[in-house]
Amino acid sequence: MRTLFVGDLHLSADRPDITQAFLEFLDTQLHDTDALYILGDLFEVWVGDDIAEPFVNQLADAIKHASKKLPVYFIHGNRDFLIGEAFAKRCGMKLLPEVYSLDLYGVSTVILHGDSLCTLDKPYQRFRKFRNMGWAKWLYAHLPKSKRLCIAAKLRAKSQSSNQQKSYTIMDVESDAVIALLDTTQTQQMIHGHTHRPAVHQLAHGKRRIVVGDWYEQGSMLSVSQDSVELIELPFGK
Repeated sequence: MRTLFVGDLHLSADRPDITQAFLEFLDTQLHDTDALYILGDLFEVWVGDDIAEPFVNQLADAIKHASKKLPVYFIHGNRDFLIGEAFAKRCGMKLLPEVYSLDLYGVSTVILHGDSLCTLDKPYQRFRKFRNMGWAKWLYAHLPKSKRLCIAAKLRAKSQSSNQQKSYTIMDVESDAVIALLDTTQTQQMIHGHTHRPAVHQLAHGKRRIVVGDWYEQGSMLSVSQDSVELIELPFGK
């Protein structure tokens, strides 16, 4: 048996190839699997559970079907932090806190999206702190749908523009933040996404940091079992 982790799919109506690849993943890759964890940024943008594009309904049905076979867990990403209990219930997913610890086949593990570890990106961390305030989420959720869509489009454009000007170091996780979180959670292993740089990093004292891959050019999953840790690419159209 194994546990699967995916993240950074950034699903949107203008990338039906990614949606199709994920639907195929749900249909073909969940055999001999104890659980599926989605580590955020399932969607390119999410402006509220009450606004769903047509492709989202098909996706929700597929996740719901999968959830009848195994538990499906979701951690919010920076793109879809407004996914709420209503959509999670529609999909049969269980929402987890943004930092979650578990025993993964005998290895103490902490999982998260990963954007909180990019501490050198000061402007983003300030925005993230504001975004997570309860009153800010409430205010946004009560704006007219058209206004929310407009704000989401502007934030997406601003993010893409600013990221082009940021260095590799600024946009990656900061090593001290990684060690601090491992120490705080008293875990040996960390699994996250966000950076789109899939890799297995061996750290001091036998600790390990694993980064799941994005789905822009191909699918990607992390398979963890009692005996192995594998980052697996899933070519589109196959």
